[in-house]
Amino acid sequence: MNIERIKDLLKNKENIRLEFKEAKNDLPKNLFESICAMLNREGGDILLGVADNGEVTGIEENSLPAIMTNLTNLSNNPQKLEPPFILFPQEYQVDEKWIIHIQVPSSSQVHKSAGIIYDRSNDGDFRVTQPHQIAELHNRKRNYYTESIIYPALSFEDFKPELFPKVRNLIKSNNPDHPWLALNDKQMLEISGLWKKDYQTGQEGYTLAAALLFGKDEVIRQIIPHYKIDAMVRVENIERYDDREYIQTNLIEAYDDLMDFVAKHLPDKFYMLGAQRISLRTTIFREVVANLIVHREYTNAYPCKFTIFSDRVETENANNPRGHGKIDPTNFAPFPKNPTIAKFFIQLGRVEELGSGVLNVSKLVKEYTSGGEASFIEGDIFRMIIPLVKNNHISAQGSIIKSNDAVNDAVNDAVNDAVNKGIIDKLSDTILSAVVDTLRVINDNKGGIAAKEIIFRINKSSASVDRYLKILKDIGLIEYKGAAKTGKYFLKENSYLS
Repeated sequence: MNIERIKDLLKNKENIRLEFKEAKNDLPKNLFESICAMLNREGGDILLGVADNGEVTGIEENSLPAIMTNLTNLSNNPQKLEPPFILFPQEYQVDEKWIIHIQVPSSSQVHKSAGIIYDRSNDGDFRVTQPHQIAELHNRKRNYYTESIIYPALSFEDFKPELFPKVRNLIKSNNPDHPWLALNDKQMLEISGLWKKDYQTGQEGYTLAAALLFGKDEVIRQIIPHYKIDAMVRVENIERYDDREYIQTNLIEAYDDLMDFVAKHLPDKFYMLGAQRISLRTTIFREVVANLIVHREYTNAYPCKFTIFSDRVETENANNPRGHGKIDPTNFAPFPKNPTIAKFFIQLGRVEELGSGVLNVSKLVKEYTSGGEASFIEGDIFRMIIPLVKNNHISAQGSIIKSNDAVNDAVNDAVNDAVNKGIIDKLSDTILSAVVDTLRVINDNKGGIAAKEIIFRINKSSASVDRYLKILKDIGLIEYKGAAKTGKYFLKENSYLS
């Protein structure tokens, strides 16, 4: 969330989705009552360091680190918030005073703070104590959030074991001090909300969200046989397709597969975001792909579609709408359709704050297409339309037509020389694109970069990055300097880019 959005929030009065709390040196005592109430109702925003009337009173700067750390740790503490729901506070400076923004999504579970259930209204937070009120709260969650459906026969053995180290690596790359890293695999599933007990029926077990995130392919097919992501290219053959891929695996690997499809078929363009040079293709479509995966209504058999045309990319997925019509990126209330899945993707670093994807895509698409406008249309079927520069980027066979930048030229020239000399075999478009992405990261870090940082930047496995680095070394573009464990990769002197 950017500072403009924070200033917009400060113009409003407190309501069911907005809470102001003063905080000078410590967390407010009733903070987790409000967090619990928002989780149980519609979610919302909490601003610390702000009086009830919206006046910014500020937080002492030397207290910020401790407050931020305590907030993250306590949201992961079942004695404070049960079940835990880890939050990601953000610091902002307004009128030379520090405030903290906490985005609280609506949860698919019923939460307690210090053993008490809280709900929220326009008048603030209130305790839920009557049995019929508690039952209504459980029913509302059960009927709306299908990701929380319990499958008592689903066991830990039904999950893909190789996903757990991958998940840990992604979490560690995003936050080396993440509290989940101290847990074993089963504990991580439980604290992330993928194991649940229904206190009305007594049922307990892993949920649909757990199956979608970690399930073996055959397990997912049995639970939701209609599940697939249909990725297509329709540039020349509009009626059928030029290239097509069915993705029918867990959501963690499905994200990688769809991003590989994007890299294979869409062009890249680079942009200076502040002092950092970023890939517009990766930055835009990681948000698009994550949105497609995180906010889908998985019990609906309507197929999830990702289609590349000559002038646009269109996506469609079944939705449980909170409204209908085109979304205004500058004025909308983000609402997760699968809060547990969204929360998990946030821990992996694949999703930022809720709503940030729409804002980021809307802004960066203008740079990617020289003024184009993205569309997000809410309804029973949620649609995204991302414009492209027509007929300028994609070949009929689906291969990338390389943009004329120095990194692409360097890799293409070096690969062609190495292939002609028999040093390496001819590379596929997918591998070549990944090698280009790897070199861009190294090129952007003149002081050298470690392999683990490259893994994080391009979001590929350690084995894949090792392969790309070997190719770049073989074709003479990079070199490794330093000790085996602490060294870094640099552009090689006298290479095509030096």
